[in-house]
Amino acid sequence: MQKLWLLLALGSLTLMAACGGGGGSSSITSVTVTCSPSTILYGQTSQCLATVMGTGAFSSGVTWMASAGTISSSGLFTAPSGGVVSLQVTVTATSMQDSSKSGTATVTVNPEGPPPSNVQPITVDAGPEPQTFIDADEAFTSVTICVHGTSTCQTIDHIQVDTGSAGLRLISSVLTITLPPENDSSGNPLDECAVFSDGYVWGPVATADITMAGEQAAAAPVQIIIPSSSSPLVPSSCSSQSPMGGNGNEGGSSNSNSVSTFGANGIIGVGLFQQDCGGFCVNNSTNPSVYYDCPSSGCTPTTATLAQQVPNPVAMFATDNNGVLIQLPAVPNGGSASVSGSMIFGIGTQSNNGLGSATIYPVPDTGNNAGNLITTFSGHSYPASFLDSGSNGIFFLDSSTTGISACSGQNASWYCPATSPDNLSATNQGQDANGNPVGTAGTVNFTIENASNLFNTNNAAFSTLGGPNSGAFDWGLAFFFGRNVFTAIDGMSTPGGTGPYFAY
Repeated sequence: MQKLWLLLALGSLTLMAACGGGGGSSSITSVTVTCSPSTILYGQTSQCLATVMGTGAFSSGVTWMASAGTISSSGLFTAPSGGVVSLQVTVTATSMQDSSKSGTATVTVNPEGPPPSNVQPITVDAGPEPQTFIDADEAFTSVTICVHGTSTCQTIDHIQVDTGSAGLRLISSVLTITLPPENDSSGNPLDECAVFSDGYVWGPVATADITMAGEQAAAAPVQIIIPSSSSPLVPSSCSSQSPMGGNGNEGGSSNSNSVSTFGANGIIGVGLFQQDCGGFCVNNSTNPSVYYDCPSSGCTPTTATLAQQVPNPVAMFATDNNGVLIQLPAVPNGGSASVSGSMIFGIGTQSNNGLGSATIYPVPDTGNNAGNLITTFSGHSYPASFLDSGSNGIFFLDSSTTGISACSGQNASWYCPATSPDNLSATNQGQDANGNPVGTAGTVNFTIENASNLFNTNNAAFSTLGGPNSGAFDWGLAFFFGRNVFTAIDGMSTPGGTGPYFAY
């Protein structure tokens, strides 16, 4: 499980326009775009017009690009067909004379009817508290939780969608209903220490009915994280697991109770595995310690049955329970303010979640590389690589290996290539439990831009955001834009074989 956060304090965010040129006698000063109508249905068209301003004998020619659908050289935008949720499409016109000058407009594409029962809308935006901090490259959805078997419910927005973990974890401060605690085999409250790449999260396990779209996971264990001071203290066997440079409770303290320390109101893991710990925690309680027996005298590590563990809620659905499909439109270089997409439950279970021409990348469900595929870059293979919508960038290798400069100052954990955009290529391939390559190797062309420049915009969705991750590729949310990415759950049958695997 890996997830990386970016929280940008609000301040004066200004993007300085680069100086353009088309020769000594003319220059482009601006490009503006309008599209009419600005709201259409799937499969319909909208005519977009570009107004180019400049000095001297400047050219008014532009090139067009749309984040979804197609657009002609004359600016006629055609929306994609068959969509089931509202889609915000960014149309961009770039000056032919000066490619540093461009303008954008947004076309809203709506479905003709209500979405199918297996489609859950997702949004990439500035986060739950944009007045306080700005998120970048985080996909959010809403989740309805209920006290099991009752109508006592709450819908919580801005829950981060994470294909790199399993289970629903909610910030305690956003809960307005009381969920009954989950007890261990001794009858004591069960707490959990879940460790991500940038820190651990600690808190009790409770039981809830989880509903998304028309699907429900009944009586599912969920974790309540960053609990109040009345909860048991974090055991040292948990806090000592925090990764190098990481912070407890994802940057907060056990008493912080703050959404801003986490970057979301919670996280929902819809990844490769049915439970967040699986067989290891059934038989082992230490190295690492995950679940804890927590009587009033304090918490000690314990084992947990599969039924007691925090599950991937998709695996508990009555139908459409063998995986998920994440659909997000393409994002242009420089990013977009927000993006709307879909999380579609099931693989090959309905007409909207078929694999089609997607390439399947099998991954092992046991061993050191469980859930990982092989990424090859510049002739070197990295078998600990993975796809993870919960990471807010493409994190790979380091500057000494890639030759890409890291940013300076507060952005030092990101890449700032000297030549931006920097166009790169790698391949992905599946593997078995012994590390042997399996299946076809597929090429991935990707681009990294100067992160400091990206963060100096008002945008929240970036396909070109990246940073170092020594020894592996973490294909985070930036990878998902413009692709249909499937995540098949371990042990579940699909038309592409039994999970776990990725496909796109």
